[in-house]
This record gives sequence, C-alpha cells and structure tokens, in this order.
Amino acid sequence: MQDVPKIHPVILSGGVGARLWPMSRALYPKQLMPLASERTMLQDTVLRVSGKSFAAPLIVCNEEYRFIVAEQMRGIDVTPANILLEPVGRNTGPAAAVAAMVIAARDPDAVMLVTPSDHVILKPGKFREALGIAATAARAGALVTFGIRPDRPETGYGYILHGAACDDAQGCYKVVRFVEKPDLATAEGFLAEGEYLWNSGIFAFTARTFLTELERYQPEMVAFCRDALAGASRDLDFCRLDSAAFKEVPFLSIDYALMEHTTAAAVVPVEMGWNDIGSWSALWDTGDRDEDGNVLHGDVLAMDVRNSYIRSDGLLTAVVGLDDLVIVVTSDAALVVHKDRTQDVKEVVDELKRRGRHQQERHLTIHRPWGQYRSIDGGERFQVKHITVQPGGKLSLQMHHHRTEHWIVVHGTARVTRGNDTFLLHENHSTYIPLGVLHRLENPGKVPLWLIEVQSGSYLGEDDIVRVEDNYGRS
Repeated sequence: MQDVPKIHPVILSGGVGARLWPMSRALYPKQLMPLASERTMLQDTVLRVSGKSFAAPLIVCNEEYRFIVAEQMRGIDVTPANILLEPVGRNTGPAAAVAAMVIAARDPDAVMLVTPSDHVILKPGKFREALGIAATAARAGALVTFGIRPDRPETGYGYILHGAACDDAQGCYKVVRFVEKPDLATAEGFLAEGEYLWNSGIFAFTARTFLTELERYQPEMVAFCRDALAGASRDLDFCRLDSAAFKEVPFLSIDYALMEHTTAAAVVPVEMGWNDIGSWSALWDTGDRDEDGNVLHGDVLAMDVRNSYIRSDGLLTAVVGLDDLVIVVTSDAALVVHKDRTQDVKEVVDELKRRGRHQQERHLTIHRPWGQYRSIDGGERFQVKHITVQPGGKLSLQMHHHRTEHWIVVHGTARVTRGNDTFLLHENHSTYIPLGVLHRLENPGKVPLWLIEVQSGSYLGEDDIVRVEDNYGRS
C-alpha cells in the first residue's frame, strides 16, 4: 500500500495582536502567550498539525520573535523544518509565497497547510477530517480555504458564498464569491440564507498551484519574494530573508492577492469550534465560564459580576457589581472595556503609539535568547532590573559608554568577565562594572541564575550596548 504524502504545515506567526492589548504587545504578541490554554497559542497550533500525517512545520515570523519562537518549539520537542525571518511585516500573501518557494524546491506538488498561529480549534478531529478533504481537492488543483458555518450575524469576519460541489473531493465546494466584513443587516441576511460561511483564513494547496496562480495575478509579489529568498542568509537556526528585496514586496493578504481573483478557489465547510481570537470577547466566547457567565484568570475577586472576562497578571483585581465587561490587568497597564467594544482596543494602541508610550510596544519583562530581564524600578540616572539567565546562557561580551552596573547574585552561580579578569560569583556576592569596561555574564550552572542589576549613569537606554562578541549573531 502506497503511503499518502505528508502535508506540510506553514505556520504564520508575524502579527502583533493589537486588539488583545495590554497582554499582546508589538515585541511579545498574542500568539507567543498562553491565552487559550496552558501552552502558548503558537505551541497549540504546531501540536495540532503534528504527527505521522504531517511534515515538520515551516514557521514564518518577524525577526524580533526568532529566539522566542525557537525556544517555544524546544519546549514542545518540535524541530521546525525552517524558521523564515521577515525583516518587516507584509501580510499573509508574501509569507505564504516565500514558504511555498522553500517547499517547492524540495517537492513542487507537496500540499501546504497555511494557518495562522493565533486561532483556537476546539474540535481538532473535525479539523483533521476537513483537512483530508481539502488535501484531496488541493492535489486535484484547487486552492482551498476552510469555511466556518456561522452561528450568529458576525460583522468582524469575511464571508464566502459557496456554490456547486467539486468533482474531485466530496465535501468541497467551488467558491462563488468572497465578501468583506459586512454590516449587521447584511450579516443577518447571510445567516438567514444559509449558503454563506465565515472565512477562516486557513488554506490548503500545493506549492506548485499556489505559485503558478500567484504569478498570474501578482507577478511583482512573486518576483520580489524570489529575490528575498535568493538573497537570504543563514543565522544560527534561522533563514533571514533579504531585507532590501522583502521591503519592496506589496502588502497583501492571501485573499486579496489571490483567492478573490482565481477561478480555482474552493471551500470546505466545517464546524470545528473555530475562533480567530481577534479580541478579548473571543476569549470570553471560548473560555470556561462560571455559573455567573464569567471567565476569570489570575488573582481575581469577582462579586456580583456577570458575563465578564477578567484577567490579572499578578495583581489582585477586585470587581464589584458590574456586567458585560472585559478587565485585563498587567504589571504596567490596565484595560476596562465593554464586551461589545473590544474591537476598539486597537484605537488605544494607536493612541499610545502616537504618544510614544512604551506600553504599546513592550512589557516590563523582556525576553532574550539567554533568558529574560524585568524592570523593577527606575528614575533619573538609575534603573533596577531582575535578570534571569538560563543554564548555559551567555550574554554578549559588551561595554557601555554612559552607565555603570552593580550585579548582585541572589540564586545560582554567575561567571563574570570584567576586563581581563574572569571569576565566579555565588549567592549573596556582588561585583561592579565600571564605565567603558568590557564585560560578560554567563550561567555555568544547572539551575537558573537570578541577578539584581543596578544601573546608574547619564543614559540608560538599551541602545547603549556595544557588542564585541555574541553567541546569538547580534554583534
């Protein structure tokens, strides 16, 4: 019996998830966070498309996330086939195109499953059944999307009108037309008509068919993507696309670039408990509600509260006598919004960006390939950080022009390079790093190293780091 060719998952992990602020931020977006389960959304997505039917995943992400993505894959014991780094975001069309070129170089007729990394699918068995149908249609030349049977007149999704059944795959239908996000009256009409599906943004097609059709409708995109891949360079475990070429690529989704133009578009209707987690209300929809209809996470005290989503990242959050709200509290920001207005959270992020506030871009905890650091306190000419270095982790050999540093070890053992000296520091020991002196911090032990760092000087920004040598290609 001949083996069925494996499906090649392409995981798109480049979005910033602005509507899930303040948890999701530009430098640490929603797909890298455990919002819908104990694992991150990226990890859940990869595990959903793992097993004997699938090849190793190809992940496309922003270069800022590369070490976090790699570490999360190690955390679930998955070795990606490749991690492609985008120098800038160009939407899903170019990301899928570059992935298709990589896969086509090995097997042009391989079936690609292109999926975002921030969706929830509560019925994975139904998803795999639909994927089997989609793969059959894709091998017959179709460009397949997955259509979700609507259960309400949703105005936040695009819609697909399906037509006649495909001859080559039972359960797959030709697409008559795509409809952008409708107003409420139109959405109510679609629901009553019964022939319209929500557009999930998940696709299946062969690399050959996708690239052939894309070249027909978007030749400029294909040309620049080929240039970006041809000029790519290896960077540790990553493939870094050529920046100059990729910045010229048009900003287009797969739908706009191709699916709304091609005559090969098809759709597989499926009820798989899908949600694209595009807002906080979506997490209320998919969450485990208590007897009052509330979804509660973290240190939360809710009294006489109903039909609300309340999440606290550490701080005790007490809520009394309120209904239909989303309340999200982090270490440096809090959001309170009516459950019907969660799509407007992006406007908050846009305003924070205009005001130059760091809360739109980063958390107080910053992740690095060697571990992480968290800002504890700061003011004029000083800053205090809690640094965690994982076993075997090694910071760059570096120096600063404008600041000095004091290091205090509170857990584990540190190996310190300071000028021409290298020495160990144990718990409750400390050292001083003068201005302009080359230095390096390492964890030679088997447990995490915890360090308190006190910086002082005329300028304390992260760009006052001159890296002379680095294990992670950042020097």
